[in-house]
Amino acid sequence: MNLTIENILLVGSILLFISIIAGKTSYKFGVPTLVLFLGIGMLAGEDGIGISFNNPQIAQLIGIISLNFILFSGGLDTDWKAVKPIMKEGFALSTIGVFLTAIGLGTFVYYITDFTIYESLLLGSIVSSTDAAAVFSILRSKNLALRANLRPTLEMESGSNDPMAYVLTIAFLGLVVNQDQGLVSMIPLFFQQMILGTIAGFGFGKLSKIIINRIKLDFEGLYPVLVIALMFITFSVTDFVGGNGFLAIYICAVFLGNQYLIHKKTILKMYDGLAWLMQIVLFLTLGLLVFPSQIVPVIGIGLVISLFLIFVARPVAVFMSLIPFKMKLRRRFYISWVGLRGAVPIVFATYPLLAGIDKANMMFNIVFFISLTSILIQGTTLSVVAKWLNVSIPSSQKILTPSEKFLEEHPKTEMREIGIANGNKVVGKQIVDIEFPKTAIIAMIKRGDKYITPNGNTVIDGDDVLIVLSENKEGIKKVFKALNIREFSAA
Repeated sequence: MNLTIENILLVGSILLFISIIAGKTSYKFGVPTLVLFLGIGMLAGEDGIGISFNNPQIAQLIGIISLNFILFSGGLDTDWKAVKPIMKEGFALSTIGVFLTAIGLGTFVYYITDFTIYESLLLGSIVSSTDAAAVFSILRSKNLALRANLRPTLEMESGSNDPMAYVLTIAFLGLVVNQDQGLVSMIPLFFQQMILGTIAGFGFGKLSKIIINRIKLDFEGLYPVLVIALMFITFSVTDFVGGNGFLAIYICAVFLGNQYLIHKKTILKMYDGLAWLMQIVLFLTLGLLVFPSQIVPVIGIGLVISLFLIFVARPVAVFMSLIPFKMKLRRRFYISWVGLRGAVPIVFATYPLLAGIDKANMMFNIVFFISLTSILIQGTTLSVVAKWLNVSIPSSQKILTPSEKFLEEHPKTEMREIGIANGNKVVGKQIVDIEFPKTAIIAMIKRGDKYITPNGNTVIDGDDVLIVLSENKEGIKKVFKALNIREFSAA
């Protein structure tokens, strides 16, 4: 069956529906949903029911768009306070760790295959990063509670190491195509991508916050749409000036996720749903692109490479990159085990296909097999290995992410009316700029004889009386502190 404008919506919606239903029951059998999405795509493809899809360029476009949403959603859900103590470890894993994985695996591939050294290093680079979609979805769907800073370390690594893998992939692809260049040519590209990506991420994060809080849109539903536009602008402008767009949108999202934003709850809820939609679409698309009949001939060599990556290349890279840091041995082993490969390597594997290099098809099929085995072997055993290494804790002690805290509904048991004097520092400010405690809400504002139902962009006037609800008395105290008034001055 050829995909046409007439049937693409029907086929796409049916595949999406089947994926959601299959995902609902998958974990009862210990199978990650991502594998099912891939499997459904493969069954629907040309070797299955016959849907013809053999366009790496469109698959790459869908992959890049999907990764924008997945990385941005992961960034919004990253707690800066939790990440800050492990910044150095996370940075080491996402740069040195990725580089060592690529070099170690590439060298192994060179000695066991007929690939040239640059082709081998290209393959190693493509699968060198852990996959944000796989790590975020599996950790969260399993509701796995981990000790100390393990979870933020793993999520930060998976969210920030794609840029390094992308740089290595592009660099070694260039060396395969233009073999007269040397390895030294990679160095300027690396620094350019990372430095410009970091600067753009922080810059667009601050600019996005100002735009979101100042634009005053008439409809609440337009704010998530605005954030989508800002996300794509951040990625495309950064990429246009030579920076790494993936790094920029992740940093931008981390910044925004830890700021006070108008209609933040609406934005977070929408991105949570869109991230899942994009994961399904991405894995379905990549499943359609794969021909199972072409995977069979590479199963042997693919399994050997995959096992070497899981049990040798990844652990060695993790242990070497974490040498300067104090960390218990069992935690290092667990970080080594959560080296999930998923959709990102498959998306990166489309670059050699589009470049038209000789062994691109074989490389793509090997990468697909590596991702599949990684999700099956590592993804299904995260909980078991966590218990075995004693790095898990009861789910009741799990630390909630900022989004979970923000979206969690708490009963409000304390109410207080607080008068705002004309000289108060909050007069003339929007509520979103006051940095109001997350455990309290302004339910209503009494202004003269009128009662106003406020939102984030409501401006506080002098002589306003705020009717505040909070979970407890401690929350009320934080409100007074935020408003810079003493409790006895309350109305």
